[in-house]
Amino acid sequence: MKQVSLYTDGACRGNPGPGGWGAILVYGKYEKELSGGEIETTNNRMELLGAIKGLEALKEPCCVTLQSDSKYLVDAYNEGWIYAWRDKGWSKSGGLKNPDLWQRLYELTEIHRVTFVWIKGHNGHPYNERCDKLATSYADSLENSPF
Repeated sequence: MKQVSLYTDGACRGNPGPGGWGAILVYGKYEKELSGGEIETTNNRMELLGAIKGLEALKEPCCVTLQSDSKYLVDAYNEGWIYAWRDKGWSKSGGLKNPDLWQRLYELTEIHRVTFVWIKGHNGHPYNERCDKLATSYADSLENSPF
């Protein structure tokens, strides 16, 4: 399996409000930047979408090191919460938020071998800073849009 690094971040102007996500895939000398967003969303949804969109961009099963400054995202896997949510049928009754995105992310982690790594945000990490710029720029473009 190819070894790929995936860096992700999410941002929101208000919570809820206009939001953006950024993802950077790195494979050898190749890099691919992705970004997007939603007009009315939350920061956590954007964090999840950054990871989802990055994994969806892979054309074959890969060994992925996903680095994010979102404890919400990383801890869900590293603390095993995701498996409890799955076993409960992605039910909101236990307080689970964003079950649609968690389920989508889980399905992608069944295709790829993903290791989740937390990195401190806004701490000078070049890829984290670039992802933050992708996410905030997209959120700003929505915030300033007349539509």
